[in-house]
Formats: sequence, structure tokens, C-alpha cells
Amino acid sequence: MRHRKLMNQINVVPFIDVMLVLLIVFMIATPSMRTGEIELPSVGQALTPTQGDPIEVVIRANGNISVREGGDGRLNRDAAVRRIQELQRVRDRPVVIAADRAVRYEEVVNLLGALHAAGVKRVGLAAREGS
Repeated sequence: MRHRKLMNQINVVPFIDVMLVLLIVFMIATPSMRTGEIELPSVGQALTPTQGDPIEVVIRANGNISVREGGDGRLNRDAAVRRIQELQRVRDRPVVIAADRAVRYEEVVNLLGALHAAGVKRVGLAAREGS
């Protein structure tokens, strides 16, 4: 009888087979998994401003931005930020952003980011009470 020489190497082929099977299982299962759903909270009780009247910034459904202080009409984001900086320079007044329900969330976030980058403090969002 012939003696076989023992191999000193690890056979990785079964390991690769198992990994490929797992990969296929996860590729099939992943699209059927539901994404997480969130329910945004409604505002039960609104906070009242304690220090002066807030500077109200309105974002309409068509994307127009206006600052209610001084009757400024259609402004772009940069002009609105400059106007808010001027108004906040006189008194440290809070800023309230009131966006129409149809406005894309990205528009509001971009305005918040621009205000933050410009150093505007005390910025809040207007919400309707209840559900």
C-alpha cells in the first residue's frame, strides 16, 4: 500500500462555498426587509417667546423666502440670511422659520445651515399645535 503524504495547507474551498451561500441568502433577503418608519411628533404645547418679538422667516410652497420684518418680499437664501443678521444685530431676537407644508425638507435644512454658518443664534421652527 502506498502512503499518502499529508497536506499541510488549510483547504479554504468549503469556507468560500459557505460564504457564497450566505452572500446569496443576504442578497435575496435584503430587498424584502422593510425600512424603518418614523412618526413625527406633533406639538402638544407651543413655547411662547420670552424676549421680544421673533423675526419670522416664511418659506412658501413655491420656494419664495420672505422676512416678515420690514415687509421684505421675495428673497433668495443669501439675502434672507443677510437681512436676519441685520435684524439680530440690533437686538438679540429669536428667529422662527415658518415653512409651508408643501416645502421640501431640504429647503428648510439648507436655510438652517446657512443661518448657522452666518452665526445666527436662537433659530426655531414654527409648528401647528395638535395633530
